Amino acid sequence: MVYDSIITLNEKSIQNNISFLRSKFGEKVKISAVVKANAYGHGIEQIVPVFDKYGIDHFSVFYYKEAVRVYNCSSKPRSIMVMGWLCDEDIKDAIEKGIEFFVFSIERLKTAVEFAKDLNLKAKIHIEAETGMNRSGLDFGEIECAIEIIKENISFIEVCGFCTHLAGAESISNHFRIQNQLQKYKEMFARFEASGLNAKYKHVANSAASFVYPDTRMDMVRVGIMLYGFWSSTEVFVQYINNQNDRLDPLKRILGWKSHIMSLKKVKSGEFVGYGISYLAQGDIVTALVPVGYSMGYNRSLSNKGHVLIRGHRCNLIGLVNMNMIIIDVTNIKNVEVGDAVVLIGKQGKLEIKVSSFSNLCEELNYEVLAHLSESITRIVSK
Repeated sequence: MVYDSIITLNEKSIQNNISFLRSKFGEKVKISAVVKANAYGHGIEQIVPVFDKYGIDHFSVFYYKEAVRVYNCSSKPRSIMVMGWLCDEDIKDAIEKGIEFFVFSIERLKTAVEFAKDLNLKAKIHIEAETGMNRSGLDFGEIECAIEIIKENISFIEVCGFCTHLAGAESISNHFRIQNQLQKYKEMFARFEASGLNAKYKHVANSAASFVYPDTRMDMVRVGIMLYGFWSSTEVFVQYINNQNDRLDPLKRILGWKSHIMSLKKVKSGEFVGYGISYLAQGDIVTALVPVGYSMGYNRSLSNKGHVLIRGHRCNLIGLVNMNMIIIDVTNIKNVEVGDAVVLIGKQGKLEIKVSSFSNLCEELNYEVLAHLSESITRIVSK
């Protein structure tokens, strides 16, 4: 079967990124691989077994349906942590499956206790503290209430973690806010610990914080974007590289995206190409039609701005990005044929198109570009 387009995931790059992170964090710090948003567009079912192969045994997601996908594609029991949404039925199912979840409201904690008692099992929870993000989490008063509920129901609750989320560790502009959060977290955990309770993992750091604020590594780090070969921001990368003798980027991109030419057409000078009048041929040209569009995550704002690689040439996207197609100017490529490979992201010969070229042109974060890649695109792991 010939696919309309295909995403490839490089296993050696995955291994490289895990090895690099382990070398920096040390063996005592647990790495929780964040695989929310379909593993940042890379594909949960494809990436989890590879992470598993190279020793990752803890996974973080946002939605419970993502947790179930990780659960179903893991070769052996692994720790899975839901940081966000679960309905009541999901909480019951999570307890049955041994899936961990954040508790950021007293109502959720009470619900977890009720289901745990009904099932005669322990609910595996992470207490999320509100330290200044003002998004989700228990404040000081609610922590006190949570302590009381947990102690009264200790036979049905396993506190796997005590955590918070930092508000923008990737930017120096947030430095004082982060410091205030860390101080508040320490105070809240001290109160939790003084009650006689403890948590298996203290965790506050994402990819950015784990490098900008090394003290935040604690027992576990929740690493997402760096596992996939990207730095959280230019600031984080510059801060790291400035302290190294070797100025090469130690991370390797995992993802490549390819399609092919589905048809060729000759267009005469003075004719418009595609919808509307956004592109007027200034001379006789040859165009190639590629079966990729904004329904797959190829941003419409790349109209008349995007580039692809064909036969070792960088070619311009002309006209508007369609729902399922883009049009490429291939006038200067000799012997171009239907079926020729089209690289949307990745390398071809000496040339490369990076995810950052998308994000720069369409004013999106790398995170956004990756997360928008459709789950309908076939993904394969390459050696």
